[in-house]
Amino acid sequence: MRRKVTLKQIAKELDVSISTVSRALNDSKEIGEETRQKIQAFAKFYNYKPNNIALSLKNRQTKTIGILIPEIVHHFFSTVIRGIEIVANQRGYNVIIGLSNESFSKEVINMEMLANGSIDGFILSISKETLLRQDYHHFKETISQGIPIVMFDRVVNDIDCDKVIVDDFKGSYTAVKKLISYGCKNIALITTMDYVSVGKLRTQGYLQALEDGKIHAKGSLILKLDDGLALEEHLDILETEIEKFFKRNKQIDAIFAVNELYAVTAMKVARKLDFKIPEDIQIIGFTDGVLSKHARPSLTTLSQHGQKMGEEAAHLLIDRLQQDHDEEEDEVFDFERDMNFRTVVIETELIERESTK
Repeated sequence: MRRKVTLKQIAKELDVSISTVSRALNDSKEIGEETRQKIQAFAKFYNYKPNNIALSLKNRQTKTIGILIPEIVHHFFSTVIRGIEIVANQRGYNVIIGLSNESFSKEVINMEMLANGSIDGFILSISKETLLRQDYHHFKETISQGIPIVMFDRVVNDIDCDKVIVDDFKGSYTAVKKLISYGCKNIALITTMDYVSVGKLRTQGYLQALEDGKIHAKGSLILKLDDGLALEEHLDILETEIEKFFKRNKQIDAIFAVNELYAVTAMKVARKLDFKIPEDIQIIGFTDGVLSKHARPSLTTLSQHGQKMGEEAAHLLIDRLQQDHDEEEDEVFDFERDMNFRTVVIETELIERESTK
């Protein structure tokens, strides 16, 4: 009985590429008549049969994108999802949403579950616990399996993938410079711990704006809060911490907060302590969400353009998926081209409302 052969063995025996063998067996006119007949005759002689199971797995596309986010109730993430869905549906893809709840283990479980044949690629924002641990093995393993990832908002340089970010540094710089232009001298910062990349960049923008405005940065005017205080069950603690901060720094005439919740809570505390907004104290937050629009007074904020971020992320992922699918049978692996990952930067926009003059 003749031995069974594979595409690789046929290619080796006839000194041609695997893709040439594959195309010849599919009767492609791209292959010369003589070569095509020789390959087909060799395959017939050795009773070559394609491995249909392996072939179906290789060519399988679910046409589904996995979205992994840290929070489901956050207005910013909901706008990003909207942008992803718009583009995905336009380009023939569906989406599945996973939630990490800022947990490293849940993030890992979600990725393992969805990567097991459910999706073609991921669009994700990293959980705070993952950033704190600096353990990114699950991202690297997913990419090594041939499943592309696009990161948005919270990203890390350690992972080679496409990314979509806002210019956090420039946004906070713009906000603080605006407060300086309004005559503010004692501008406080309410921020996160430094392990959260966006908070760190926004802090750097604050410090640079003060330096350029010839205002000495004071450590006493920077309040770094544990992110756990942003949870609903801890909002009273968040309010208490900000109130203590106000009472320690009675000279404050402006506040820049790195997220919407911190800014709205600061406004609540300021009113409680009989500050008039914006006459006595001016406040700017980051992220233009529902709270900003409906707060009293309404909050001046930096818009991150979440929907645009989602649209850009979806285009990046689908472009890469289609590129990989088109080239999956090519013999030559272009390492340099494959490493040509993109980082799209979305500009922020200052939306001025009643909390500033």
